[in-house]
Amino acid sequence: MSNQREQWGSKLGFILAASGSAVGIGNIWKFPHMAGQNGGAAFTLVYLACIFVVGLSLVIAEFVIGRHTQLSPVGAFEKLAPNSKWKWVGFLGVGSAFAILSFYGVVGGWIMKYIVISLTGGFSELAGNPDAAGSVFNHFITGTWSPILYQVIFMTICIWVIVNGVKGGIEKWSKIMMPLIIILLAILAVRGITLPGGMEGISFLFKPRFEDLTASSVVLALGHSFFTLSLGMGTMITYGSYIGRKQNLLNSALWVIALDTAIAMLAGVAIFTTVFALGANPAEGPGLIFVVLPSVFPQLEAGTLWGTIFFTLLFMAALTSAISILEVVTAYFIDQKGWSRKKATIQFGVIITIVGVFCSFSLGGGINITAFLGMSFFDFMDYLSSKYMLPIGGMLTAIFVLKKWGVDHFIEELKTGMDKSIISKEIIIVLLGIAATVVGFIIINEVLDIAFGIKLIQ
Repeated sequence: MSNQREQWGSKLGFILAASGSAVGIGNIWKFPHMAGQNGGAAFTLVYLACIFVVGLSLVIAEFVIGRHTQLSPVGAFEKLAPNSKWKWVGFLGVGSAFAILSFYGVVGGWIMKYIVISLTGGFSELAGNPDAAGSVFNHFITGTWSPILYQVIFMTICIWVIVNGVKGGIEKWSKIMMPLIIILLAILAVRGITLPGGMEGISFLFKPRFEDLTASSVVLALGHSFFTLSLGMGTMITYGSYIGRKQNLLNSALWVIALDTAIAMLAGVAIFTTVFALGANPAEGPGLIFVVLPSVFPQLEAGTLWGTIFFTLLFMAALTSAISILEVVTAYFIDQKGWSRKKATIQFGVIITIVGVFCSFSLGGGINITAFLGMSFFDFMDYLSSKYMLPIGGMLTAIFVLKKWGVDHFIEELKTGMDKSIISKEIIIVLLGIAATVVGFIIINEVLDIAFGIKLIQ
């Protein structure tokens, strides 16, 4: 094992890196659509409440575990609960990171392809024609070698950043990319607001419509508050293990959450003002990013510029998340196996890339190893990690603090660097208890739906 633990060079560097982990491509396309379809500002208020009740407590828990142990997830749980089965929570986190990056790298490749298409004026023939844009997208992702080429390029960049270490790689590039993401989103948001009809997008997002807020909307907000912060896969434990003893963890967690939420809302303004101004369909997920927007940007003056700016910021959002995910796997082999950073990153970066190739093949390349399940291998890895692995990991982390490690030990570590702050043990217990219960409910709801077609909340 390494004797000298790498550390962040600055508080700002850590906050930007952790925020970059939370701000991914799903954050940019998912939150705005959910808010718009589920009550606008009413949904946002519920989401913010969930973030501070569920998300904040789990972010802090992972930071505290990481800093206290100075180890990645497996080693952290093993150190705090030796000779027990709790280390398997750490293994679950590493496994989740592996699974997520396998398909996430494929999507990163798609984004790089669309930067090239935009730069070369390829969107111009798609103006106002989402059907044509859909055909271009489907033709690309179902191809054999082209999507793999871009996936390999994306993963190579990711591996290169991680090989350069915590300060020289992750922190350095997070300090560059996160401000750029904010600046580029702000530029796009201003452009969208100034378009005729753009304010309809603002109304869609932020006008409170409590009549559209249902019980399922609340569950949706609860689920997203958890998933958006990269919880349950050991990212925040790993990043927390590089934090110095003088840093205020509560303050850092609040900054991460604030930046994550602000960027999600800014993305909503940028995207939906533009979409509504041009009368396009505010579709969800990949359909919005890879079908609707490529048909919208050419309708704008200097559309090539705006399209390129958007996919560039999307690439940076994808990369900041991807490097945090790969770091979880890398840190495990550094901490537990004594490997060098270069060896761990390259070997498992390559293995994850190979698994990602099979994810890509499953969309149309002729090889789908999960065809018997009625879904592509790509969708299977996404479903397995997001629906089960991540929430189980987050729930068990909360239970671990409450039942195994102990809230007193947790508070003692949390107080380090907080300048005599008073922390209520009772509040910690309540917040972690709520987090564990909420996430447990989400898991049970999903299992019942799959097994019996029953949803506790429709």
